[in-house]
Amino acid sequence: MIKVALAGRYPNKTYEKIKDVLDSNYVELVKVDNEEEYNSMTDAEIIILRVFKAPKNIIDNNKNLKMIMRWGAGYDSVNVNYASEKGIIVTNTPGANASSVAELAILLMLSVGRKIMAHQECIKNGVWSKNTFLNESFTLNNKTLGIIGAGNIGKGVATNAQIFGAKTQYFDEYRLSEDDEKKYKLKYKSFDDILRTSDIISLHIPLTDENFHLIGKEEIERMKKGSIIINTSRGGLIDDRALLEAIESGKLLGAGLDVVENEPLNKDDGLLKNPNIIVTPHIGGGTADISDIIIPMLSEDINKFIKKDKVGHIVNPEYKKNN
Repeated sequence: MIKVALAGRYPNKTYEKIKDVLDSNYVELVKVDNEEEYNSMTDAEIIILRVFKAPKNIIDNNKNLKMIMRWGAGYDSVNVNYASEKGIIVTNTPGANASSVAELAILLMLSVGRKIMAHQECIKNGVWSKNTFLNESFTLNNKTLGIIGAGNIGKGVATNAQIFGAKTQYFDEYRLSEDDEKKYKLKYKSFDDILRTSDIISLHIPLTDENFHLIGKEEIERMKKGSIIINTSRGGLIDDRALLEAIESGKLLGAGLDVVENEPLNKDDGLLKNPNIIVTPHIGGGTADISDIIIPMLSEDINKFIKKDKVGHIVNPEYKKNN
């Protein structure tokens, strides 16, 4: 019997749905709802994580841990290197939240471009702002959208933005095939070209040591005056203080941030005081219906592990060296 811990908070009925698709003859599924219980857990063999993290101490606490599974594509919340040293598999669910994150990115572009929050604040304070922001409001139509990271989410953002008439270009460390570039109507540009020529820049890459503050003061200076930046990937990709300064100075029109460097933000943070910045609390992949996509992926990998078949969605193939 393998003990699987569903750690943290999930959409309603997630526990029941996962339990229904796993073989109870081989799997004991337990809920670990709070951090105190999670931190004191010692007997998990498989951990499923959404918000909770898996640093070294969590891995060490669970001596029989064999697999850590991420509910979502990102896995920077897991100490992957240490897990690999211990021979522990780390998996994710790539592409599962692509549609929901891509939708939020477009929503933020539209909301920042049309000054939605600024209008909301005016109206709440008794000012009918019909013409107040007329010269600072823009559509996506005929704008150049620069996408950094052309994975499942980046391609989804491109497809959605094109519906609104945007022209799309991208930079990625790994260039798409010519067929995919044609299919998704994406023109490949250098990183510097993306900065210089895009009206809107949208980030869709994981956070690594190498790309921390990928967008900092120097990069912002190379961006077009009046451009917009969107981050639905990971806090830390943008230097948030440099971003705030650029928006306050008028260099940038605004920003839509689903992620920030210091989550949760203090209520007095300057990012929350500027009406040209929209901040959402890391909700890109947080929808109730996403479980219908993720649960089959998780259960498939668990069942394959039990049967000693090749597990899919492994992000650390190097774990085998120590297994």
